[in-house]
Amino acid sequence: MPDRSWTLLDSRQIAQYPILRLREDRYRFEPSGAESRFIVCDTADWALIIATTLEGELILIRQYRHGVRQVVLEVPGGVLDAGESPEEAAGRELREETGYEAGRIRYVGKMLPNPAINSARLHVVRAEDCRRVGPPQFDSFEQIEVVLRPLDAVPRMISSGEIDHALVIASFALLKAVPQ
Repeated sequence: MPDRSWTLLDSRQIAQYPILRLREDRYRFEPSGAESRFIVCDTADWALIIATTLEGELILIRQYRHGVRQVVLEVPGGVLDAGESPEEAAGRELREETGYEAGRIRYVGKMLPNPAINSARLHVVRAEDCRRVGPPQFDSFEQIEVVLRPLDAVPRMISSGEIDHALVIASFALLKAVPQ
C-alpha cells in the first residue's frame, strides 16, 4: 500500500515523560476521505544484547516490569544515548546491568517493536566471550538478578514460557536468521 494513501493533517505532543513522549497525529485516509487521530509513543531506539560468557553460557537477567507487574526473565538491554551506536549502548548496558564486559560485540540487526503505535527501533547485538569485571552498576530504580543458562536451553525456555518477553524471543529468532 503506498504511503500517499495517508495525508498528515496535524501533529501535536500531548504528554512527555522521562523515557517517552506521546503525540497525537491527525490523518486523512485519501481513498475514502475519512479522518482520524492516532496516538504514537515516541521513544529513543534501544538495544537488546544476546551475551554469552567465555564458557558459552547465556547471560540473562530477571527484573520487575511495571507493565505486567511481575518479574520477567529477559536479556540485558537499554536505551541508546544520543549519538551512541547500538554496539556502544550494548557494551555499556551489559556492564551496568550484569557486571560483564564483552570480548567481542557485533551488530545482528534491527526490527520495529510495534510500528502501529511506537516510533522506535530495536537493535539486536551479540556479545561474546563475556567476563565478569565487577559488580553491576544499577540505576536508582533497578534491582536485577543475573542468571546464567546454557545457550542451547533457549528453545526449551521459550516453549515452556520461562522466557515470554516477545522482543527477546524475536531477538533470538533474528540471531538465528542472520548469517554468522
